[in-house]
Amino acid sequence: MENYFAELYERELLKLRDEINNFKDDNNIWRATDGVTNSVGTLTLHLIGNLSFTIGAKIGNTGYVRDREREFSATGIPRAELLADIENLIETVKTSLSGVTQQQLDANYPLEMFGQKSTAWYLTFFYGHFSYHIGQINYLRRILEA
Repeated sequence: MENYFAELYERELLKLRDEINNFKDDNNIWRATDGVTNSVGTLTLHLIGNLSFTIGAKIGNTGYVRDREREFSATGIPRAELLADIENLIETVKTSLSGVTQQQLDANYPLEMFGQKSTAWYLTFFYGHFSYHIGQINYLRRILEA
């Protein structure tokens, strides 16, 4: 079985980069609207932190230490910095996942969050989580930039 995770994650990370680039007003990256708790900036920090930890640290052994609280409390980070972090994450994810074997995918993921499950199961779960937030980001951007 071909390991397609690196390709799929890169595809979603490029969508995230494009969403951030598509903002006309940098201030809107850090705004929310009625009924929406998190800004696009907050969701972006959350996605970067999540994959840097769950893929970079846990699979790629990058040594990344997650600060989940900061993901939801930091504001006003410049667009250029968010984009640079996304580009760095693309490389981290590609490097971490490109050499993963089927045996590693079938083995237990190194962190139990939802019980003991395979690395492939967790990578699929994280991919769904990432895609869900990309959809939120897309809708929020279109609402704020209308």
